[in-house]
Amino acid sequence: MDNTTKLTHFAEHLKQADGLLITAGAGMGVDSGLPDFRGDQGFWKAYPPLKHLGKSFVDMATPELFHTDPKLAWGFYGLRLNAYRAVEPHQGFHLLKKWSETLLNLKNGSFVFTSNVDGEFQKVGFQDDQVFECHGSIHWLQCLENCTQAIWSADNSKPVVDKKYCQLINDFPTCPHCGGMARPNILMFGDWHWQSQMQDEKERKLIAWLKQVKNLAIIELGAGTAVPSVRNFGERLVQHSINESVSLLRVNLREPQVLDKSNCFGVSVGALNSLMLLNDVIE
Repeated sequence: MDNTTKLTHFAEHLKQADGLLITAGAGMGVDSGLPDFRGDQGFWKAYPPLKHLGKSFVDMATPELFHTDPKLAWGFYGLRLNAYRAVEPHQGFHLLKKWSETLLNLKNGSFVFTSNVDGEFQKVGFQDDQVFECHGSIHWLQCLENCTQAIWSADNSKPVVDKKYCQLINDFPTCPHCGGMARPNILMFGDWHWQSQMQDEKERKLIAWLKQVKNLAIIELGAGTAVPSVRNFGERLVQHSINESVSLLRVNLREPQVLDKSNCFGVSVGALNSLMLLNDVIE
């Protein structure tokens, strides 16, 4: 089957679905102009100073760096926070929101499961408590030293970063409880102190929502095998279904392979293009 035929078959499942689960990895943000950090070369293209320092994404995305080189750590996360605040979500996000509200049988609406920390879904109007961010969100902060389990909004944090050297040049965000340094409320590598309670509550809501859905449609966008949390979640729902029926559309330019089942469709198209094509089929 070619991509158009697969999208046409999936559209029939989607029209019958009473719940839409949207799952997304880094590839979902590429059409909005965000990097997907694919391999060291992709990462260094997005953050050239880190190539000269020989720092990989794994080196940068660790709580340890906030202790050993806090200006570099907050330089990196400050650049990301500023980029994610400025980003305009592409039209595909708006199409997903539209289907969530207008498809006739979709009485349970939609829920989002994403490994992205950028907050793009909330920007187009998805309710925050229906967006489970399994790696946390850059728009929230927590205490680096864990003086409290509290997390708080990053809205008052305005990082100023020397882009040439990836160094924070204004004051560090601080914990309102102890006055020490704050860090993003994001699950990093080797991270034993991530405060996950906000996302744990959303995960409970997602599981409760899934139990209400009889005919589930899953649209998975830009989720690769390098960080497999998103792919694995959708595949588990297909293989160990708690619903009467489940269909899965996997949208991935490089890794569209799916389970060998009649209700699973993999298309090697970008996120925006595939959603626009699917919209044409639906309409």
